[in-house]
Amino acid sequence: MANDPISRRALLGGAVGVAGLAAMPAFALEDSTEFQAPVSSTVRNNASSFRMLQWQDYFDNTRNGAILVDLTSRALHFWSEDQSIYRLYPSSVPLTEDLTRRGRCEVVQKVVNPPWRPTPAMKLRNPEWPDVVEGGAKDNPLGTRALYLSWTYYRIHGTHDTRKIGRKSSNGCVGLYNEHIEELFEMAKVGTQVILI
Repeated sequence: MANDPISRRALLGGAVGVAGLAAMPAFALEDSTEFQAPVSSTVRNNASSFRMLQWQDYFDNTRNGAILVDLTSRALHFWSEDQSIYRLYPSSVPLTEDLTRRGRCEVVQKVVNPPWRPTPAMKLRNPEWPDVVEGGAKDNPLGTRALYLSWTYYRIHGTHDTRKIGRKSSNGCVGLYNEHIEELFEMAKVGTQVILI
């Protein structure tokens, strides 16, 4: 990957906004997940199925902002209340369908350096896990920020384990790179609408 002229991480490393996508027309093929590499390279497929979406297809309005998590493409979309900001982030999603929840909820709390506590179901599956990992700890599974959702135990949070992003790797939550959750954390509000599809 280090020898690739355009790595997925380099391409998606920053939060992709409307301006960012406008700057990539030479690489992105419209309505496609393929990216055209330089002439001396081969075509690379499937950059997490990233494509821009329109908020109107999912929400009646953008009051308090809107977050759409597409579990299939493993991407999180954010629109600000005034629609001047659109962000698209790669995410981790639940490992299995029985850990997955879909539908509407909202952000009910924002926490900096959140402590992590395994759910009762997690403790049954993994009794060796600690009862708590304090916020700010290097091995904290919630990373540096968390948006608590109106569904018990569900969060949109960061992760220190960057290998999880773009994969089915969580116990139900949606994970982002720490730098992406920190940006989203500043834009989202308590009351931001969230839909998981």
